[in-house]
Amino acid sequence: MARRLPGIFRARLATSLHVSDESTNPLLLQAFAWDLPADCAHWRLLADNAPLLADCGVTSAWLPPAYKGRAGAEDVGYGVYDTYDLGEFDQKGSVATKYGTKDDYLAAIEALHAAGIAVVADVVLNHRMGADSTEVVRATPMDPADRRRPIGPAEEITAWTRFTFPGRAGAHSNFTWDWTCFHGTDWDEARHLARVWLFEGKRWNDHVTDELGNYDYLMGADVHVTDPRVCAELDRWGRWYVETTGVDGLRLDALKHVGADFFARWLPELRRATGRGLPAVGEYWSRDVAELEGYLEAVPSTSLFDVPLHFHLHAASTSNGDTDLSRLFEDTLVGADPARAVTFVENHDTQPGQSLASTILPWFKPSAYALVLLREAGTPCVFWGDLFGTPETGDLPAVTELPLLMAMRRALAHGPQHDALDEPDVVGFAREGDDAHPGSGLAVVLSDRRAGSKRLDVGARHAGRPWVCVLGGHEPVTVGDDGAVELPVSDGGLSVYAPESARPVLDDAEYRLLRQR
Repeated sequence: MARRLPGIFRARLATSLHVSDESTNPLLLQAFAWDLPADCAHWRLLADNAPLLADCGVTSAWLPPAYKGRAGAEDVGYGVYDTYDLGEFDQKGSVATKYGTKDDYLAAIEALHAAGIAVVADVVLNHRMGADSTEVVRATPMDPADRRRPIGPAEEITAWTRFTFPGRAGAHSNFTWDWTCFHGTDWDEARHLARVWLFEGKRWNDHVTDELGNYDYLMGADVHVTDPRVCAELDRWGRWYVETTGVDGLRLDALKHVGADFFARWLPELRRATGRGLPAVGEYWSRDVAELEGYLEAVPSTSLFDVPLHFHLHAASTSNGDTDLSRLFEDTLVGADPARAVTFVENHDTQPGQSLASTILPWFKPSAYALVLLREAGTPCVFWGDLFGTPETGDLPAVTELPLLMAMRRALAHGPQHDALDEPDVVGFAREGDDAHPGSGLAVVLSDRRAGSKRLDVGARHAGRPWVCVLGGHEPVTVGDDGAVELPVSDGGLSVYAPESARPVLDDAEYRLLRQR
């Protein structure tokens, strides 16, 4: 029997799966959260429910790192041990990864493809963890607040840097790793001492952020990605991975810790070698939009997650109504370069308890999602933990309005956009709709402090027609002869309106909470 996704509101829209609006309104799902159960079942869960995700408007799914981590079946995937082990070999205490076996993974990709959903693979190249043995290496301790500055002479340390993968026994690749493949590490096994060490004869990559002086080093054994032998191996692995799995795109982890010069070479080479377009979106964690623009100039064939917008949304949610909503999109990537901006509200790193925790408060989450899902600029990413909640930890409730907002994006968020981002406490925007999507068009009004209203231009095509309040609980309204309408919103609330003619589309949606795994 097929299992159902936890906490999902099922949405069956009047349009079929393979229609033009899916390309017009792409929607990326981050198809995992940090604390999913370590039951080796997630790939099967995704395969069973791929059509359901497609019905919700998902056009691409970002899957977690699929390779073996240092903690085996307990590893989320970012503690990278062996990128060739996709749940195929008995290593680190298990054959399966946290999410399942290699066969499960390939079956999930096939099922997502059959449902019309592209697959985005998480690629983590800047560190390795869980080495098979140690080596004695000369290394210099560096100031953790300024990795350019030594804080002592070079010394011998015992470093976990030998990766021989005995459980794989040379299958797929006979390349083994030693200390020369890395810049440095953070642990001396002989003394059980934690520091940041730079190996003798090595230097940090210059093409990284200057945070902490030089932020090449992040964790574990720091991969020297521009070493010729390492470069060649990462090229081989990339081609093997794409050809083995059939993934459609890449999510690139920790970009500000990996030299831009590496990805500027590696991505075009991978696309050439595989003959695949392989669109890529990267995580460059910075609030400074100028940094993101600089990276996109250095690596032009990528998109980036809009981290500045996330922090604007977080600030709005924690301000107790004392924020200027009219400036939400100032100094954001979606404002500067919308074609290469992937907008998001939350992700696995911003959850409570994580190192980058900046969780948006529940009262503002529906408004935040309306702002990224229903506008025309950017490609939105919905977080698994917001769609389904995180019952494993209880730290995130499901955003109950989110499935409906996703359905509205797919069916109604079309046509020209009219903004009214002109007041600090009440803002709004409208989409006119178009002839290709019957019943389309919508209007959004949100408030951070007090009840109010906003006059919005919804388009002359709707003149004299009734609109209904889909979210917000307000009475129906009638559009004026000029195509404008006054739309109320409650204190600190969200109101979303749509044409009365959209009812057949919205009523065709089945919202049923499921909690089976």
